[in-house]
Amino acid sequence: MGQLDGRLGLRVKLTSEPPAGRTVRNMTEEQANTDSVEDLDTAEQVVEEVEKGHNRQPIVSVLGHVDHGKTSVLDLVRSIGSERQASVMDREAGGITQHIGATEVPADILNETCSKMMRGNKFKSPGLLFIDTPGHHSFVSLRNRGGSVSDIAILVIDIMEGLQPQTIESLKVLRDSKTPFVIAANKIDRIHGWMCEENRSFIESFKDQRDDVIDLFDARYWKLLGQFSEHGFNIERYDQIKDFRNNVALVPMSAKEGEGLQDLLTVTVGLAERFLEDRLTDTLGSTQATVLEVREEIGMGKTIDIILYRGGLKVGDKIMLAGPDGPYRTHIKGLKRPKGMAEMRDAGKRWVNYEDVEAACGVKIVAPNLEGTIAGTTLHLANTDEEEATAKQAIRDEWRGVFNQMPIMCNQCNEVFARNDFMVHTKEKGPCQGAEEEKKGIVIKADTVGGLEALAFELFKLKIPVRRATVGVVNKKDILMAQSAKEPLYKIILGFSTKANSEVVESLSAEDAEIKFISGEIIYHVLDAYEEWREKVQAEIEAELRESLVYPGQLRYLKDHTFRAKGPAIVGMKVLGGRVHIGQRIMKLDGTPVGQIKSLRTRDGEDVKEGSEGDELAVAVHGPTVGRHIEELDEFYVDVPESHAKRLKNIELDSKEQEILDELIILHRKENHFWGR
Repeated sequence: MGQLDGRLGLRVKLTSEPPAGRTVRNMTEEQANTDSVEDLDTAEQVVEEVEKGHNRQPIVSVLGHVDHGKTSVLDLVRSIGSERQASVMDREAGGITQHIGATEVPADILNETCSKMMRGNKFKSPGLLFIDTPGHHSFVSLRNRGGSVSDIAILVIDIMEGLQPQTIESLKVLRDSKTPFVIAANKIDRIHGWMCEENRSFIESFKDQRDDVIDLFDARYWKLLGQFSEHGFNIERYDQIKDFRNNVALVPMSAKEGEGLQDLLTVTVGLAERFLEDRLTDTLGSTQATVLEVREEIGMGKTIDIILYRGGLKVGDKIMLAGPDGPYRTHIKGLKRPKGMAEMRDAGKRWVNYEDVEAACGVKIVAPNLEGTIAGTTLHLANTDEEEATAKQAIRDEWRGVFNQMPIMCNQCNEVFARNDFMVHTKEKGPCQGAEEEKKGIVIKADTVGGLEALAFELFKLKIPVRRATVGVVNKKDILMAQSAKEPLYKIILGFSTKANSEVVESLSAEDAEIKFISGEIIYHVLDAYEEWREKVQAEIEAELRESLVYPGQLRYLKDHTFRAKGPAIVGMKVLGGRVHIGQRIMKLDGTPVGQIKSLRTRDGEDVKEGSEGDELAVAVHGPTVGRHIEELDEFYVDVPESHAKRLKNIELDSKEQEILDELIILHRKENHFWGR
């Protein structure tokens, strides 16, 4: 127990597809399903080996729920070895990492830290490269982007709290991106009576715990096992797994006390080396990197921090990047990497110059004209004309992908779709076939493409359409777009990690500003503030509408309650549902117009302006004659004007009011198919 061997593996899904670095030709169904050894040998011949590159370090993403210890785990990683670095926890907005960072852990430090677990063996990998992805579920888009770059992930959970909504979101991202992962069951120090010791492995620690403490641990462990099972994952404590292909490894640890880190690192590297060899040697393809951040550095000007995950770069190379006006080319004047194990954004003056670098690594690029580079996009090599053309098209395709994720509204059914899904929706047979995009929605801004995608993802879940989405500071164009919105609920700009430029900041911050601007460093705070503002505006709209809006209503002419036959007719009526108001027109259930209500009086002789469900009132109606146009026990609808029917869609009605409105819509659409749309 506690010794890792050749059985190390991952979930079976990793072996269900051809490994990266191999090309598989199409096989017939008979070949694919063959059971004979001879046929298997024949089928094996269709797999062609592709030339492998050098063995690069695995790229690791760390995911997790807010406050479960994701950043603390990374701080612990940064603290190992001889070159310790200060914690970044205090600097992160809200204690949650908002921008992707990178930390390189060299092989010698890995081997030193995990020497007891490895029992004299050495890792093949040249080290580990940690990508610090944000921990809240709102960054699903960033995680998807990280998932495509990452070889393996660490999912950090609080063993005392178990699965939380953001943890479940992370599981979905990992499943969708087909990224293998290890579970770090953090905060075992919170288990009552657990005795932690810095730099000790979980295996050693577990043996030293009292029986009653182990019982408390087991209770938490079995609860976790059940929770993961509900989401289709089989998990097991890593030291008890017989076949890693069929189970996800769980590593108990305490980032706060420094216990169990060597277990986590050993399992992570071991799994990557055992099952991702082809992926880790797929380094000969076209050079690609993800732009993490654009930063101003003293003495360097504007620089970009990137994660290089394929190929290599050297000083003098021409590269293609994404800017606000599309793809543009520049050349590398300098390559800098952080010394030792410093996290790239914390490196300060600890930079080391390089003439060339190879994947995988975090590197800072010094080059001309980087001011407009958009964070979150892909860097491509563009030394030749062919590479330049290919890179330009790849960047355009990437932006088209972002554009097609934006939520938009159908002008027929008013449903909100991602633009890609909307295209499919309008091609299907039905009332929305050939429909167009409704030109309404809010304006969103962010400092990175990933932030923009994250906002769009959240707004799509809220069914809020987006009219304009751009990267950068808020400018005059954004203001004009928001001002053009006809509905008050769309007169808003949401920003994530961005601000207004000097031209518009004063007008946006004024108390009587026409446009509401909400921005912040923590995305879920922005969304909470937006929800609060939206509810406030919605309440104001409803209060205003209630004063003049015609609501659905249904009445019955009571038997033996005729007080005047005409001029106006005054009869007793009961409000069966909804409401009725002086000045409204009523009609029969078949749509025949009856007349206009002139007055309402209760049984006590009190004149009122409105009656609600259950009220019995004397109703004066101008227009009809009793016995000719209306009869006792007749039922009537309040005739809701078409413009009011449209407005009622934005107001919460009770079930009876909604039922009456639906009947009215059906009635009117017999003559006008588009009535109330």
